Amino acid sequence: MRLILSALAVVLLAGPALAQTTLTAPTTTAPTAPAVQPPTAPVAKPAPKPKRPTFDERFDSANITHDGKLTLDQAKKGKMRGVVKYFADIDIGKKGFISKADVETFRKSEKGKKAVL
Repeated sequence: MRLILSALAVVLLAGPALAQTTLTAPTTTAPTAPAVQPPTAPVAKPAPKPKRPTFDERFDSANITHDGKLTLDQAKKGKMRGVVKYFADIDIGKKGFISKADVETFRKSEKGKKAVL
């Protein structure tokens, strides 16, 4: 009985040690050619953000009559949201149109300093 228990103890204690060893095949050192790297494509830089047109450029573009006077309808069609929003405040003389000088005067006012045109 002692012999069986002793044999069993040896098997149980030696089993995990044997399970951790791995057999590896012998490696041969044959000369190998250097690995050829595939050509890498140049990293493209992200496209720069398009420059927003200046207020004068947007005003001139919206002023389809090219008379220096921008009407509310022209401002709407030119997608000048800030001008449309504050048109009544900019048009002090209630002429029905505004000029670049009117806009500059409005920008100097307290309300105009906060407005985004």
